[in-house]
Amino acid sequence: MKSRLRQNVESLGLAVLVALVVRSSVVEAFWVPSGSMLPTIQIGDHLFVNKLAYGAHVPFTSYELAHWRPLRRGDIIVFVSPVDRKIDLIKRVIAVGGDTVEVRNKRLYINGEAVPDPHAAFTDPKIHTVVPRDNFGPVTVPAGKFFVMGDNRDQSYDSRFWGFADEHDVKGQATFIYWSWDSQAHWPRWDRLGHFLR
Repeated sequence: MKSRLRQNVESLGLAVLVALVVRSSVVEAFWVPSGSMLPTIQIGDHLFVNKLAYGAHVPFTSYELAHWRPLRRGDIIVFVSPVDRKIDLIKRVIAVGGDTVEVRNKRLYINGEAVPDPHAAFTDPKIHTVVPRDNFGPVTVPAGKFFVMGDNRDQSYDSRFWGFADEHDVKGQATFIYWSWDSQAHWPRWDRLGHFLR
């Protein structure tokens, strides 16, 4: 018979393995330290990323087992930064492969037409012409790439500045806020708990 210590060690090891597989392939917790997605996502929000939103991967690898849906405009995703591979970013998908994207005086155009942009928030009423923040493009997104922006358009370092991101770098879709901490008030934001992201 197995000793009690060995049984406990094996049970703990199995639990750790299951947790790692779930984190690698199913769902991952993500903490938001910046305000680039304000007001949709607050600084200090803790959310779950659905890693099965677009497909399934072999645990601990980037090898894709199945792919059931493409990225869509409007999705909020977590992906590996193309600028610094050590960090993950959270942004909103604005355009996908084949789309032509343009920003004119803060107004978003996709494939030559002005489109509704209900999540965009602006903190600066001025139009900047020197930088790509308020006037950008047009550029066409290559196949296998995507174009993102933060909802806090005047305060987001995104595809307008560093270009396209790769679909292979997508970790999943941000779906659900399970905790939110207001560091200035030193108090939880109770009204944000259980909030689904759109």
